Amino acid sequence: MQDQSKKLLDKAVQAYENAYAPYSKYKVGAAVLWDSGRMTTGSNVENASYGLTVCAERNAIFQGTALGERKIRAIAIAVPDEHMPTPCGSCRQVLREFSTDCAVLLINGKGENRQTSLQALLPESFGPEFLK
Repeated sequence: MQDQSKKLLDKAVQAYENAYAPYSKYKVGAAVLWDSGRMTTGSNVENASYGLTVCAERNAIFQGTALGERKIRAIAIAVPDEHMPTPCGSCRQVLREFSTDCAVLLINGKGENRQTSLQALLPESFGPEFLK
């Protein structure tokens, strides 16, 4: 998965270039690798009514589900500044909807990267299987 990880990180970096962040100036890009091998991307889109803002991670996931994807293998999240990104709580829960665990790749504007997992970010999570 090393080649796929590099490609996924590159796509996430490219995605933040399209972010619409006029209020926070905090651009984020995300790329999702689905079980099918397809990759989808997204960037954050802010709104003057702040509650309507949508994160890059959810945009990338929603793009994939619109194409029929249902199982996430990995996600990459990128920001152009020196801080390491991490998905917000809402994005973690949306990730959990499509994976019990997946690789979470993070990269900052200095090119520093690290890998974690959804289980590490959202332990003892609630998912769709609880509603059956």
